Amino acid sequence: MNSTAADAVFVATDADETGVLDALTLGRRIRELRVARGMTLEQLGTAIDRAPSQVSTIENGRREPRLSMLRQIAAALSTTTENLLREEAPSERAALEIAVERAQRGPVFPALGIRPVRVSKGHSDDTLRTILALHQEVERLHRERAATPEEARRANAQLRATMRARDNYFPELEAEASRLLAAVGHTGGPVSQQLVGDMANHLGFTLHYVGDLPHSTRSVTDSRNGRIYLPTQQSASRDSRSPVVQALASLVLGHQEPTSYADFLRQRVETNYLTAAILLPEADAVRHLTEAKNFRRISLEDLRDAFAVSYETAAHRFTNLATARLGIPVHFTKVHESGTIVKAYSNDGVVHPTDALGAVEGTTVCRRWTAFTVFAAEDRFSPWYQYTDNPNGTYWCTSRIEKAKEGDYSVTVGVPFEHVKWFRGRETTTRSRSSCPDPDCCRNAPSELADKWAHQSWPAARTPTSLLAALPTGAFPGVDEVEVYSFLEAHEPR
Repeated sequence: MNSTAADAVFVATDADETGVLDALTLGRRIRELRVARGMTLEQLGTAIDRAPSQVSTIENGRREPRLSMLRQIAAALSTTTENLLREEAPSERAALEIAVERAQRGPVFPALGIRPVRVSKGHSDDTLRTILALHQEVERLHRERAATPEEARRANAQLRATMRARDNYFPELEAEASRLLAAVGHTGGPVSQQLVGDMANHLGFTLHYVGDLPHSTRSVTDSRNGRIYLPTQQSASRDSRSPVVQALASLVLGHQEPTSYADFLRQRVETNYLTAAILLPEADAVRHLTEAKNFRRISLEDLRDAFAVSYETAAHRFTNLATARLGIPVHFTKVHESGTIVKAYSNDGVVHPTDALGAVEGTTVCRRWTAFTVFAAEDRFSPWYQYTDNPNGTYWCTSRIEKAKEGDYSVTVGVPFEHVKWFRGRETTTRSRSSCPDPDCCRNAPSELADKWAHQSWPAARTPTSLLAALPTGAFPGVDEVEVYSFLEAHEPR
């Protein structure tokens, strides 16, 4: 090892796991060599002109010596700096001690309020293995806890609160989109498929369309070979540019493998936001919406058509810009035909149903809100408009049905009554009244039916398969890593 490389070893601090590992291994090697030479701490300290306590600190891995001191230690022990800096532990016992020390310096012991044990010769190997096994089990339980539905829903509720606090507008992501568009020469208007390909090339990636993409993925990025794999068959309802831009968005944002559901959900929101900001550039989208507002004819269908995106993408983008750039508070929902809320956002006073953890997703929408009544509409080719009177005020909504393999979904955007004047469709006479979360609104059966049937029926529930299933685990929840890695191996350039 040259002196530059050796110097680099000692720049890490005790807070850095790699630095701790190097310091611990180095300390144990020095101790074993000192004992093998028959030297005491005092004798080694005298040889390098340091107090015995300083030598002890180095041997315990709590201090990293500078290269000059390391050379003095090597000379005193009749060895070389290269030998002292070897990565492997000096013995099996030392490896066990190092593992226990690393465990005790990690986050688990302090979180549990457990004082670290000073590892000494008096501890048998079995004792150290037991401490290490207990630590590993606590870590495993923590990972399991992080993969429970409760943890995921709590993380989702916190994320929605952050989005609401920022009016769902993220200037830093808008700036990233502007930089990438400028880099490929975008001068305004819709973003073409060719321009999306140029973005990939600009970032050092090529696009490859394959027929065997892993079933649990929309795309797979091979960072090793600079490739993005996409399906040859595109869904008729999905924009072919979207999966490409989503893959590029994760690269631009520098996303690493998520370590928790909070991390995973944040990355997903950032990716979707940046994708929409690229496909509907802020300056162009705001210009379009401002003109529409001036003429009092804001329409999500027009926004969708102007930028050739899906209705859902247009709806998402509108929630980004409505409050921050147009001064219009807004709410958004995506609801499955069963009534289950899949996505939701609001900053206009709408109160979505929540569970005990504060999460909206997974709860049931009010049967009288636009997001549910739209499923009964006979004309599914035209937008559905509706006013809904609620204890918090009157809201106007526009909704569309979109199809997916899991069934039909409604995508709904709404605003308070005082802002409906800016929208096309405000003249609708369709009106409903909701008193949710009052259970008598749509949760409880009418009293005459309840009196007749409450004790005379026994329905066999169709239990959803996901009700008792564990939440998908892994770095990318729901993705089959074995399938993905096998796919990449099969497609790697030879």
